[in-house]
Amino acid sequence: MQVHTDPLRLPSFRRSVITIGTFDGVHLGHRLIIGQMLQRAADVTGESVIITFDPHPRNVLRPDAEPVRLLTTPAERSRLLAELGVDHLVVLPFTRAFADMQAEDYISDFLVRLFHPDTIIIGHDHHFGHGRRGDYRMLEAHATRHGYKVLELDARLLRDAAVSSTRIRGALAIGDIALANELLGRPYSFSGTIVPGDRRGRTIGYPTANLSVEDSGKLMPADGVYAVRAEVDGEWFGGMMNAGVRPTVDGRTHSTEVHLFGFDRDVYGHRMDVAVVARIRGERRFPDLEALKRQLASDRLEALSLLGV
Repeated sequence: MQVHTDPLRLPSFRRSVITIGTFDGVHLGHRLIIGQMLQRAADVTGESVIITFDPHPRNVLRPDAEPVRLLTTPAERSRLLAELGVDHLVVLPFTRAFADMQAEDYISDFLVRLFHPDTIIIGHDHHFGHGRRGDYRMLEAHATRHGYKVLELDARLLRDAAVSSTRIRGALAIGDIALANELLGRPYSFSGTIVPGDRRGRTIGYPTANLSVEDSGKLMPADGVYAVRAEVDGEWFGGMMNAGVRPTVDGRTHSTEVHLFGFDRDVYGHRMDVAVVARIRGERRFPDLEALKRQLASDRLEALSLLGV
């Protein structure tokens, strides 16, 4: 898959079949939409093109609202879309000026001039341009003039995709990783750099990798203890993760720490990719370190069972 970020350096697409959206999460609902685009591209012997934006449009249009936390970083989204077989991903800057473009100009100067589409696949309730005047009917009205076709995405499919994104964010917020993973069709994942911690885990027999999460805009699961799989230097390991303030030993500083089973290396500065498989329990305070060690031993057994190792 080719990724394009400069609107002035786009290729000459061949019978492009385009669709537009954030596709944050690339979850099961998104995959059905992308499947329709790929099928249409195959039917017309054309190229599939996804047009998306950075930052998230809602963060630009509603700057005073709580920022949207991403289910997938731009790099994660690119990787997942490439795995699905998309030919081109176009990631363009979303600005207030772009949002205020007249709808007719959006069609002629943006969609047609830059992408020369054979087919535009869009939802009936999709709006664009100044005052959100542009819609499916306007695209249809200009189709003959500009030589493209418009295909409408199934309304139920779009609704389910939107609901899925909202449900995934809600599930992660309360630690319901099982629901989030079901809707995603894969374990929720994130990446980080291994940084020095206080090494307290070593003193109780559970050394951990302290992670600095790569993207501050990434939505993280609710605090608690989770069974995870993690990749370091090209190798995958089972383990358990604690996200929170470690109330028994600290209680003030939030951290994300991963203990890998059968792993004992100095990997400070290395990248770790973490797939969150299941939630074991919420974070809680224990009366002393011995009680914490007993709980960690129980957590380890449960994580091993959940991971099937």
